[in-house]
Formats: sequence, structure tokens, C-alpha cells
Amino acid sequence: MLIDRKRTGRTLVAAIGLVLVLLAAACGNSDGKSSATPTTATAGASGASGGAASSDLSEHVAISGVPGVTDTEIRFSAVGTDQGNPLGTCILPCFVDGVKAYFDFRNSEGGIWGRQLVLSEVLDDELANNQAKSLEILSNDDTFATFSAPLVPAGWNDLANAGVPLYTLAIHPVQGQPQIFGNAPAHCYDCTSRPAAYLAQQAGATKVAVLGYGVSENSKLCAEAYKASIEKYTSDIGGATVAYYNDSLAFGLSNGVGPEVTAMKDAGVDFVLSCLDLNGMKTLAQELQRQGIRDKVKLVHPNSYDQDFVKGSGDLFEGDYVTVGFRPFESDATGNQLADFQEWMQKSGKPLSEHAMIGWINADLAYQGLAAAGPEFDRQKVIDASNQQLTAFTAGGLVPPIDWSRQHSAPTEADPATHGSDPECAAAVVVRGGAFQTLGDPSTPWACWPGTTRDWSQPTPTNFQ
Repeated sequence: MLIDRKRTGRTLVAAIGLVLVLLAAACGNSDGKSSATPTTATAGASGASGGAASSDLSEHVAISGVPGVTDTEIRFSAVGTDQGNPLGTCILPCFVDGVKAYFDFRNSEGGIWGRQLVLSEVLDDELANNQAKSLEILSNDDTFATFSAPLVPAGWNDLANAGVPLYTLAIHPVQGQPQIFGNAPAHCYDCTSRPAAYLAQQAGATKVAVLGYGVSENSKLCAEAYKASIEKYTSDIGGATVAYYNDSLAFGLSNGVGPEVTAMKDAGVDFVLSCLDLNGMKTLAQELQRQGIRDKVKLVHPNSYDQDFVKGSGDLFEGDYVTVGFRPFESDATGNQLADFQEWMQKSGKPLSEHAMIGWINADLAYQGLAAAGPEFDRQKVIDASNQQLTAFTAGGLVPPIDWSRQHSAPTEADPATHGSDPECAAAVVVRGGAFQTLGDPSTPWACWPGTTRDWSQPTPTNFQ
């Protein structure tokens, strides 16, 4: 469901809160140590990275009447949030850094179908103008496809309905729209999570707190899913129980969190699962410290994969877990696109960041879709080929396999197999000495479970290429 363009200031704040909740609700982003045998998944041209329709991607065919396509270039647009971002994080500029670095990488190899990849138009929606900027892209009609990284995705329907391939920041719920490709598949926001329960097990948790913002129903779904996960797997993870539950916190913890921490302290909480942004997590950690229990409570951070932020916080987050939605920067880069990402980001003089990685993954989706469509491509051919042929897309080992033939729709609690990931995989890092370390072997950064069931099992450390 896409957020409607008509909203008052109050509903806009709720939408921003929803964005934070959805970031946190990606609770499949956890990893841990396991005694299981590490595995490596490898796929050829038609598997992990997507699949080219031809082995010679330099073939050039004259194309006319396709927006953004010339004899020498394939032009793309980007729209997202920079100015007006209330979170204070780098979204659109960092996202664009990743797209441009990927294009530089592929253009150094000759581009695709005899053309260079070009990001020719970047529009800042300033938070509230995503639909207007998306309509501007449609009116200009001079780019082939669009990359989108907004906080409020009000223009997604317009672009998708116009048949424009759309590559997006997958923090917003999108159901059944074959034109929209995220850096992750459609997600079940109220399903139980083995990765969340597994982190509680790895932490030796006994009393768990679950926290969420009370700004929308989606916030409650996020918190309920965490609570249900601990309850469902309690006997499998050493008997941990939910001792404190609060899904109605004020957005951003503007009034502090003192009474809540006192209640957690009284309940003996030693582990916290939350649906909070990085600033909210810092406020929580500071209050735990003020009340003398910071060293007794491990936190799971859904939105704090920011090295500067963590380093600048001193030892406040020492020993905490941080979930990561892609192959962590700290993992082994051998034989996967992490090495390419690091190389080309360095060449561009831009810092490694979460949103830059998402931009890179989105750009690889666009490239692989073009490759699958063949040299006589157009927008619809790319959309169709992506949905038919990208059945094990990993962006060269940067994400667990996505099957775009069935994962535009989310799985359900009762049916994880039809639209869910198989395997179900997650990654996380732990804060040590103000820096991140992979939780487990850096060469196998993914903890994976069978995707056809929600039954408990110990995960298998896995690597994708």
C-alpha cells in the first residue's frame, strides 16, 4: 500500500514514523554464530546476479522511441529526500553516490548494449513533494527508468502506472506491483522472525523488552511481531520471555524514556528489541546508562549501521547488535561485489554508507534487467525480463537470493513458502571498541533458515556470490 499524496501535517509526521517502523520491522536482518556447517551459494549468469540474455553485452542495436535511450547512452533519473529530512541522515545524496559508483563500474567495462549508463536527472522531493517530482520525471519523459529513495513515496504509483521501471529503497510496503523493484523483496511486517529470536538466544537473554512508536498501526504490527517471535520460540532459545512491552512511545522519544526504563529495570530486562530510529536508540541507551543498567542490557539496533554515529557515541553501544540489510562492509569481500563497491566508492571519493550500498544494489537490478531483456530492449521488456529471469538475484552476493517472479508480494505467517525467501537469511554486526564486527565468520556473514517453514532450527552460516 502506497502512502496517499493528500495528508495533513499530522499524518505526514505519522508517515515519517511509519518509515522508521518499517526500517525496524525488517527484523530478518540478524546474524549469529552457529555450529552448523557453513555453505556457499553460487549461481551463474542466470542466477545470483540476474542473468544476461546474451553473452556479448556490447552488441548494439539501433533503438528509437524509447525514452532516455540514445545511440550512446541509457539515461536514468533519481528522486528522493534530501532537504527537509527530519531524521538527519543522508538519504538521497548517499543513495545517488551508490548508483553513480555502480554506473562508473559498469561503464569501465563498456557499459551495456553498446551504451553508457548515465544518471542524468536527480530531483530532491524535500520530503513532501515526492509525487510532484515524480510527475515532473514523467512530464520530461527523457529518462528510461527511475531510482527512488524517499521518506514519503507518494509518486511511486504514478511512475509504476506509467510503465516506468522503478528501483527503490525497500522500506515502504509495496504489494503486487511488477514495475517496482526494491533492494529487498516485499516483506511481511507482522510475521514472526527467527532471526530476532536467534539474537536473543545469542545474547543469553532471559527478560526481553519490546519497544515501538505509537504513530501508526504499522508500529504496532512491528512490535507485535517481535513479541510473537519471542513467545513462539521461547523454548528453543533458552526460555527468554517478554517482560516489558510498549508500542505507544512518542515519536523520537521527545519526552525522554525515563519511566519506561525504570519499568524495564524493575522487570529485570536484559535484552531489547525495538522499532526505533538511531536517535531514539541513543536516547534509550543514555537513559539505561543514567539508571545504572546499560552494561546489563543488550540492545538490537535496527537503524544504527552508521560507523560515524557509533564511533561518536564512545562506548555507549558496546556489545550491542546492529542489524544490516545487506552484506556487511566488515565481511569478506572475496568473490562478491562488495570488493567492487568498495573500489568504486573509493574512486568516486565518496564514503561507504548504507544508502550508497542500497543505490548500488538498485543499480545492479537495473543493469541485470537490461541484460536479461536483450539488445532490443524497452521499458516493458526490462520489466518482464526482470520478473521472469531474475529468480535468484543477489547483486553479486550483496543480498540473499530474491526471486522476482514471486516476491513482489509478501509472505504470510501461515504461508512462508509462496512468496517468502528461500532460504530466509539475515546479517548483523556487533559493536566492539566503537567499531563494527561481523557476528560470526566474515566469510559466511549470512545466517540462513529453510524458507518453506517457520519451524525453529539453528541457522546455517552462508555465503552468496
